[in-house]
Amino acid sequence: MPQRGLTTAVPAASHHWWPVAAVMAAVAWGGNQFTPLLVMYRAGGLHPVTVDALLGAYVLGIVPALLLGGPLSDRHGRRPLLLPAAPVAALGSLVLALGADTPWVLGVGRVLSGVALGLVMAVGTTWVTELAARGGDDAAGARRASLALTAGFLVGAGVASALAQWAPWPHHLTYLLHVALAAAAAVWVLRVPETVAHTGARLTRLRDDLRVPAVAHRRFLRVVVPTAPWVFGSAGAAYAVLPSLLADHAGTVPIAFAGLMTVLTLGCGIGIQVVARRIDTHRSARASVVAMGLIVVGLGLGALAAYTLSLVAGLVAAAVLGVGYGLALVAGLSEVTRIAEPRQLAGLTAVYYSLAYLGFFVPMVLAWLARTWTYAQMFAAGTVLAAVCLGIVAAAWKAHLPGARDLASAHRPG
Repeated sequence: MPQRGLTTAVPAASHHWWPVAAVMAAVAWGGNQFTPLLVMYRAGGLHPVTVDALLGAYVLGIVPALLLGGPLSDRHGRRPLLLPAAPVAALGSLVLALGADTPWVLGVGRVLSGVALGLVMAVGTTWVTELAARGGDDAAGARRASLALTAGFLVGAGVASALAQWAPWPHHLTYLLHVALAAAAAVWVLRVPETVAHTGARLTRLRDDLRVPAVAHRRFLRVVVPTAPWVFGSAGAAYAVLPSLLADHAGTVPIAFAGLMTVLTLGCGIGIQVVARRIDTHRSARASVVAMGLIVVGLGLGALAAYTLSLVAGLVAAAVLGVGYGLALVAGLSEVTRIAEPRQLAGLTAVYYSLAYLGFFVPMVLAWLARTWTYAQMFAAGTVLAAVCLGIVAAAWKAHLPGARDLASAHRPG
């Protein structure tokens, strides 16, 4: 049922998606700059359990912002929910810079970075989609949004690892640079027009807005849900787990090597997203199936790297997992765009990203299981589990397509 109180406004110009994408990239930069620095914090004396807790604190900010930000932006518009994202990200980096030796301060900074990222993932993705989609290509906005996020993740990690390895003030400089970039993006996005306008009618109850009926769509359950956790699960395995296993073999530059693994993973993710439109189609789950197939292969290579502790095997595994991550992200966002009704797009996007970020717990789960299993065994088990999910998605190749559903409804008598 359409929501009272809001209508979709026509964007003034297609180029307005650029500032929103810039905010998404800047916030993603801030969110991922911490990842390659895990080696630095461990070497500096923080207990590995503490470092893992700081990594997890990120999710404590992401998930609430995702689940509340999307539906609230459907209710109040995109601008009020996205404009605070870059300032919050800048504040998070400032706190991280000030709390280099204080775990609880670092935790606060990570939560703030997560809140900002949750907002841009749910609201920014929807806003870019509404501003950029043209000519019936519903996936155009999804591709641009995922590219902005992945580019931010990549550049942030690469710059942070390089500065921490070779520049002065390794605990501070990268965060201060990000503060300046986030501030610039926050100013640029002020000129972007709203795509959801108030009509003056009474709004529905907030708890009604937080419901996303499209979650029960069979296409979402059979294609999107089995794929979503592997998006960041595969990326996390590539740039958080493998670098820690191979750090002792990286000579005198373990931080730079961790950054290289992250950049390689996300660079391959960007590369596949550029050509994803040739793979993604509204007629089948081809993109999701190909993505899951790549993830299965990548996890198998990860098992080989964990067993042999070979830097070359680790880099190859990171590349393949990166391609799988990038394609899975685009495939999921495209499916969400096709499934969701206009008033549910932000909410369903938020649910999708929340499911995807379940994969962010993979490094912590593997660290806990390492008391019983070797990492090679755990990667092998992950390969089998991913193959099962691949089979589930492949079985729904053309099932419950939104276009087919709409066509059937149009021809239904009465």
